[in-house]
Amino acid sequence: QVQLVESGGGLVQAGDSLRLSCSPSGGTVSSYAMGWFRQAPGKEREFVAAISWSGGATYYTASMKGRFTASRDNAKNTVYLQMNNLKPEDTAVYYCAASITGTAPLRRGVSDYWGQGTQVTVSS
Repeated sequence: QVQLVESGGGLVQAGDSLRLSCSPSGGTVSSYAMGWFRQAPGKEREFVAAISWSGGATYYTASMKGRFTASRDNAKNTVYLQMNNLKPEDTAVYYCAASITGTAPLRRGVSDYWGQGTQVTVSS
């Protein structure tokens, strides 16, 4: 059973940056297309980004493209979400996700595995 473990969340001020990390326990990240999602209080979970097995293709929600960057280091068995110029509306629990079948399911909100989430809070 693959367990995804996120880290890197925290409390920051508007305009700051954070980098989230995700590693699979019991698996290798190179076996999966990976994604990031977030859920703010009182809102539904939303797609943030997805990255293909090799890292050669990335996809973002339009409102986050340019501020957020997904990347992966298969040698370190880790994927990352670099978040720059954070805004209070980025406050949410951020989840890592892994798909055996590619980025297309992730972009539809479907994943084979989910992490427990890491809290990101952006103060104004």
